[in-house]
Order: sequence, then structure tokens, then C-alpha cells
Amino acid sequence: MSDKPKIDEISGVETTGHSWDGIEELNTPLPKWWVWTFVVSVIWSLGYVILMPAWPFPGANGWEYTKGLLGYSQRVKVTDQIAANEAALNVYRDQIAAQPIEAVQNNDELFQVALASGKSLFGDNCAPCHGSGAQGALGFPNLNDDDWLWGGTLEDIQVTISHGIRWDDDDETRINDMPAFIKDEILTPEEGSAVVEFVLQISDQNHDAAKAAAGATVFADQCAMCHGEGGEGMTMMGAPDLTDAIWLYGGDRDTIMESITNGRRGQMPAWSGRLTEGDIKELAIYVHSLGGGE
Repeated sequence: MSDKPKIDEISGVETTGHSWDGIEELNTPLPKWWVWTFVVSVIWSLGYVILMPAWPFPGANGWEYTKGLLGYSQRVKVTDQIAANEAALNVYRDQIAAQPIEAVQNNDELFQVALASGKSLFGDNCAPCHGSGAQGALGFPNLNDDDWLWGGTLEDIQVTISHGIRWDDDDETRINDMPAFIKDEILTPEEGSAVVEFVLQISDQNHDAAKAAAGATVFADQCAMCHGEGGEGMTMMGAPDLTDAIWLYGGDRDTIMESITNGRRGQMPAWSGRLTEGDIKELAIYVHSLGGGE
């Protein structure tokens, strides 16, 4: 048997001598550049394992890992960077907390910080009720329009956020309940129905004119003290404007009748015990900036 390598007739390349079903394997070495790249990669990986965090292993407190001779930690690096950013931001936030809210709004640098921080605070604390875009929902006011139950100035919004609406745990909460007129027999169902027609009339909806005329008298006696003689609302009472097309619970005949029958007592938390004074200022500035602030 000859030790001379067999040459493949077609390619002219030596074979390894391996054969399977008549198919012989060509003896084609890897390119040297690839071999050296592989060797360097192996050497580099061994160095990395020694110098850097690498291998996990079970420890006394659960899974741990080798720390490496350099003691490098990406987690520590990120934590330090976050702490540094927080420290830099707190310089501005301390100024926001110390100054009147109007001064913050008039300082462009502080205003921009308040807007960014207020948006983040809104997403964490307010969006579950008011929506991520502050568009509101049934029973939760839209903060983008210019209808404000308790006023839309910076100061009004700040007070509302601080003390909430009808929040039992805050002595300074904004409070004014709408009675359950029919349930508590303040009005008869017929009188309530007449008031509904009057409200539909002043909000430019289809209505029964004769019943609306009777409802105007009942409205003047029972409702005008909060909603105003013309139903335009009173922010000092938290009473909505009944003449426009913006409705918190709905403006159709059945929903208005439900409101008159059982009253409404929506609540908003008092955030003064949950957020700092600076946080509340930032939130107020952000909400005021959405487009509907007075």
C-alpha cells in the first residue's frame, strides 16, 4: 500500500484518505489568517475570564459570579452615573421647591426641568386615571381642554394636586357635593325630568320646550347657587359648566337624569402626603402647559 497521498482527479487536491460511499474528503487546510484569528480569540477570552466578571456559580446568597482581577462592574458604573445625574438634577429641583411656582414658570431653565420632571411624575401617578396623554375618561377630567371644575391657573392646579377633591384624609381638600335630588326626595321625579330638559336646552341639545320652561324655575331654586343662573358653572364651587359640550359623566338625557337622581361625588387623592412640594409644583406646571391652563 502506497503512503503517497491520493490526488483528486477533478480538483487536483490531496484527499485525507477518508471515504464514505465512494465520496472522499479533500485535505483543504484552513487559511492561516483564520487559524491565527482563532488562536488570538482563545488567548483573549482566557484573559477576559481572568480580568473581568465572567463565570456564575452558586453561593451562600444565591447565584454569584467571579469578579475578575480588575473588579469591574457595569452595574456599579450605571448606578454611579444615575447618582451623578440625580445630584445634578437636584440642584435645579431644590431651586424649584424653594421658589414660588410663578417664578419657576418665568425661569426658562427651571421651567424646562419642571416640564420634564412633571411629565415623568404624571406618568407615574396621574396617568392611570387621567390617561397617558391627560385626555381623561368617563368621570376623570380631560386636562387638555379649557374646562376646569376648580380653576385652571397655576395656583388652582397646585392646590388641587396638593389637597385633592373630596379626600377625607385632608382637611383642606376641595369639597362641594352634588346632592342626590330625587333619591333624597329634594325633587320629585317630574321636577327632575323638567330640570333635565332645561339643561338640554342651555347646552343646545334636543329638548322638550314646555318641560324646559318648568325646569328653569326648579333650576333657579335648586341648582343656580352652584352652577350659576345660566348654568355656566362656578369654579369656586367645583360646579361644571352645563352650557358647553364638555361633560364629565355624559350629557345625554339619561345620564343627566342619573346625575340629578343620585348625585355625583368624584374623588381625587391629596398628593401632598405622597409627593414633595417640589414634585407638586412640577406636576402643576406640566398640567398647566398641556394647553388648557388659564
